[in-house]
Amino acid sequence: MSFKPLRPAGLLLTALVVTFAAVPASAALEPIIVDKQVRDNPTIHFTGVVNDTDLARDIRTFLGACGWFDLSNNPQSDFQLAGVRTGNTLKLTLTRGDAPAGSWNVTVTGNSRLVAKHAVDAIIEKTFSDLKVKGFCTSRIAFCAQTSRGVRNIFACDIDGGEVEQITRFNTLCVEPCWFPDGGSIGYSKYAPTGIEVIETQLRPRRSRVLSSYSGINAGAAISPDGKNLALILSPDHKVDLYVMRIGSRTPRRLTRSIAVEASPCWSPDGRQLAFVSDETGSPRIFTINADGSNRKRLPSIGSDAVTPDWSKSGKIVYAAKVDGEYTIGVYDTRTGENKRATTAPGSWESPAWAADNRQVVCKRSDGSGKSALYVVDTLTGKTRLLVSTPYNLSMPVWSPCAE
Repeated sequence: MSFKPLRPAGLLLTALVVTFAAVPASAALEPIIVDKQVRDNPTIHFTGVVNDTDLARDIRTFLGACGWFDLSNNPQSDFQLAGVRTGNTLKLTLTRGDAPAGSWNVTVTGNSRLVAKHAVDAIIEKTFSDLKVKGFCTSRIAFCAQTSRGVRNIFACDIDGGEVEQITRFNTLCVEPCWFPDGGSIGYSKYAPTGIEVIETQLRPRRSRVLSSYSGINAGAAISPDGKNLALILSPDHKVDLYVMRIGSRTPRRLTRSIAVEASPCWSPDGRQLAFVSDETGSPRIFTINADGSNRKRLPSIGSDAVTPDWSKSGKIVYAAKVDGEYTIGVYDTRTGENKRATTAPGSWESPAWAADNRQVVCKRSDGSGKSALYVVDTLTGKTRLLVSTPYNLSMPVWSPCAE
């Protein structure tokens, strides 16, 4: 199946090609073991970058946005970070008290934000090496924005809410974005005059193709971890069920068959299972099923409803659960069976999706005013931070994977 322009829209998708180069190189030091619980973030005192105030600003931004450090003005913080730029080389030095904790030389080429992302990722991975934390500052977050009545399009932003980019430009509904494993394409459901289609839009260069356009519903697309299979919800016989199909094929395999309505599939990290939502018990609940359709079972959850699951690489399933009339964030650990509420902050929290650090989730928050914004929730501390707020209603955020 090749990429071809989509005819129905009447609007061209503009291509934005940006070339960056920044290669962090860490010194050969022993990894630092953080000897306290992650619930207590280490404090970090950043003195800036000599000879480059813009780069210092961007590093500070991503140190604050990454969620693994608490920025502090106290020189006696847990960690001290200093930078010096000489020509096209940025040297960062991290100390812990009087002891060296890490040193990096980063090539400075072009965009200072990308240099800062790589620098902070290197610091995260070195500092939390005992936890095997993956740096994720270079990842992106896709989401839906209601730009006018009856129109939603797909956008993407950085983890600090900056660099917002419009991905689709259709005069219709584009919803339920999902990332391909390489982070280079976004899938989504697009409402067309003849029904709902699943579309893939490649970001660089910008081009699109139809992945699924069967009669009826084509929704809830989720790409398998190996990038070869597509899980989605179809209704060819007016029954709304879960299917899996090879990307590029025309022969979907049905996994469920009942009068219940299925929705929101997501893949397990190994690609052998799927979690999804079904209302077969009378209210929406989360189930798991093997990718071959066997071993279907219901998962325990908090609240009266449980919807929109997302499965982390660490084996935890995050979901939105209705508690006392509003949605909150629940986390179920498939390894231990623990079920917990991730935040008690006011508002209604929906559509959570994991970051690559397996700790934070991005979600939609509604405050009762009729307007929704995007927030990041730390599932360990319960802390929240505003990611993006615009005049538009924002929803359905999903975090991109990081390149290995």
